[in-house]
Amino acid sequence: MTVAVSPDACPALVLNADYRPLSYYPLSLWAWQDAIKAIFLDRVNVLSRYDRTVHSPSFEMRLPSVVCLKTYVKPSRNPAFTRFNVFLRDRFSCQYCGARDDLTFDHVIPRSRGGQTTWENVVAACSPCNLRKGGQMPDDCGMRPTQEPFQPSVHDLHRNGRAFPPNYLHDSWLDYLYWDSELEP
Repeated sequence: MTVAVSPDACPALVLNADYRPLSYYPLSLWAWQDAIKAIFLDRVNVLSRYDRTVHSPSFEMRLPSVVCLKTYVKPSRNPAFTRFNVFLRDRFSCQYCGARDDLTFDHVIPRSRGGQTTWENVVAACSPCNLRKGGQMPDDCGMRPTQEPFQPSVHDLHRNGRAFPPNYLHDSWLDYLYWDSELEP
């Protein structure tokens, strides 16, 4: 799964005040118009620019490609329990068969049997597996998730998000992404 980013749109990579991306998936990007507005409101520092410019009758500016917030935004400790974040935690694959298409989510312990809609009981599942499992308990149908469901940290989601880079990464972004990756000897 990739996030569609058009190089023609000249998006700006947005870094927190500690020079880390606000998020990896989706990658923290602003439209060039929002980046310029933030520059004029003195909310960001420009770290890198595109070769393209915008201008008015009395002003010209190269479009920013990387901006850094001047004020640190404290990341949430606990990510929101959303369908997208469940899929991201489970790496966009069915936890029963590994398929990546037609994803939905499944209650490991069915709601009809007292299962709750929580991080610890919901997994990504393809529609065929979800239908096959139905309202059965995992042991009754022989369908155990490959990974026990758990509440992920923001770090867990960022780590998983780095496995799904957008379809476009501008050269100027590379110094700020994957900074915690192992370096080649």
